Amino acid sequence: MRRLGLTSVLALLLAVFGLAPSASAADPAPAALTFAADTATTTPGGTVQLSMTLTNNKTYDVLFIHQTIEPTWLTTQRPDLKYSFTGCTLATAAGNTPCAGTGPSNLGANYGATVPPGQSRTVTLTLQVAADSGCNGNIGFYSYFYAEFSDATNTSGGPVFTPETRVLCA
Repeated sequence: MRRLGLTSVLALLLAVFGLAPSASAADPAPAALTFAADTATTTPGGTVQLSMTLTNNKTYDVLFIHQTIEPTWLTTQRPDLKYSFTGCTLATAAGNTPCAGTGPSNLGANYGATVPPGQSRTVTLTLQVAADSGCNGNIGFYSYFYAEFSDATNTSGGPVFTPETRVLCA
């Protein structure tokens, strides 16, 4: 009983002086990367538009982004699936502009120079499935990213997975 009383008094003192842990919602990640695809299926010879959106959830500008994109393990286990990234565009207020390097690495430069606080940038990659590609398999990717902010902090994220695209036989 004595221990319970001591614990209660200590908890009351911490609460009165504001030192007790408070319940609060988790802060969002400083930067978040999301993916979307314009279709869940395609056929050999078809294309899929894979959109990547980077959102700056911090109160400082994103100055630098490094991002990789790699096929998932299951995708690499199907050597009959043939595909490549054939195009890249950055969505801007003035319309889409071409970006450089559809890589598997350093896609970050495609988001443009600075991403202000609370804003997003969307880059769309064109995934071309070869006409002689195998069928009935899924093509999927994962990505890691690193962002540096104007307050000299940085964040890393991933893996972030793309929606899978099913290659169907016609």
